[in-house]
Amino acid sequence: MEIIAILLFISILVLILYGYPVAFTLGGLSVIYAICFIDPVNYSAIPPRLMGIVTNYVLIAVPLFIFMGIMLERSGLAESLLETMAILFGSVKGGLAISVVLVGALLAASTGIVGATVVTMGLISLPTMLKRGYQPELATGTIAASGTLGQIIPPSVVLVLLGSVLNVPVGDLFKAAIVPGVLLVAMYILYILVAAHLKPEIAPVIPAEEIKAFKANDFLRKLIVAFILPLLLIVAVLGSIFAGIASPTEAAGVGALGAILLTIQQGKFSLSILKEVMQETTLLTSMVFMILIGATVFSFVFRQLEGDLFLIELIQESNLSTYAFLFMVMFVVFIAGFFIDFIEIIFIIVPLVAPIFIVLDVDLIWVGILLAINLQTSFLTPPFGFSLFYLKGVAPDSVTTQQLYKGIIPFLVIQAVILLLVAIFPKMLL
Repeated sequence: MEIIAILLFISILVLILYGYPVAFTLGGLSVIYAICFIDPVNYSAIPPRLMGIVTNYVLIAVPLFIFMGIMLERSGLAESLLETMAILFGSVKGGLAISVVLVGALLAASTGIVGATVVTMGLISLPTMLKRGYQPELATGTIAASGTLGQIIPPSVVLVLLGSVLNVPVGDLFKAAIVPGVLLVAMYILYILVAAHLKPEIAPVIPAEEIKAFKANDFLRKLIVAFILPLLLIVAVLGSIFAGIASPTEAAGVGALGAILLTIQQGKFSLSILKEVMQETTLLTSMVFMILIGATVFSFVFRQLEGDLFLIELIQESNLSTYAFLFMVMFVVFIAGFFIDFIEIIFIIVPLVAPIFIVLDVDLIWVGILLAINLQTSFLTPPFGFSLFYLKGVAPDSVTTQQLYKGIIPFLVIQAVILLLVAIFPKMLL
């Protein structure tokens, strides 16, 4: 039975890599194995599990956060933020790149959707950075790395899904993610400052006349609209969670409403925009939940075939230390991130290793944060990093793939350092 369970896992991975839809591969192949190898008496346990997913109160946060992110993308707020931030830091060497990092962090705390953030930042800031003489490597690396901050900075869809799979409070994951998220932003900015100081030509300052002209034209109102209002939304969402006033699901509802109000305030709201946002939200939510339903069937069949017991025995008999097993899992997740999406990794790999972490008495909040940072890193890793594909798709023809790959390397090193720090010093999450 254990061999059949491993065969199920391998056959699913092969079919996914071959290009079959993940949700239907997970569920369909698991059902075929169940019919062939599991006692029919156990089939009755599947429907309650599926109903448990679609009625899960915590998972209602997923469509609400997705809606909030897409609506904010449509609001044009990112453009206002970048314009204002660029002027604020314009006199600093690398100031425009620093403003991209800060806007990326604010969008991450507002949306949590990597693809939307990278594309938006790429369309708005990359042409501006190149026009102002920024080195293409620094410009693309900064945008790609900043766009993936939504993987770790709450409210993150990744953290919501990890909380569901690991069966830990999403609010606790949000709190634990604050320090690594802030550290990543700080390290990005530090790298940009050092690089711009050593080679001023790769990140020129904005001319003083341009800064003066922008500030002379109702600068305070621009600052409030572009910076304060999104900040209030972030405080309303995260503050209500951390203060214990609202659950992540309730806070996601507040965020969705706040995103609509900000879009109205920006003068970009219309029924056609609302319809587009709702359609995209429905599409993404349906994808997530279909994968989750397929993964639940797979998890049930895998356990019925005693695959989880086999893995636990294998780890125990191999006498792997906790850190050795953790390293092995992180390595597998990192490599898997080259080929399959983070949602698939969360629903296929994480449920298999979670029981082993429980047996080893490992803090699952800590594991969840390590996985989130790892998944963020896989988004940036050449040659298959999804963030790089998103950016290349909207970059001017003058920007080469080689420049993209070279530009992202320093940011990958920074992420590896943060991952290592969190692994060695888990108490920093407190």
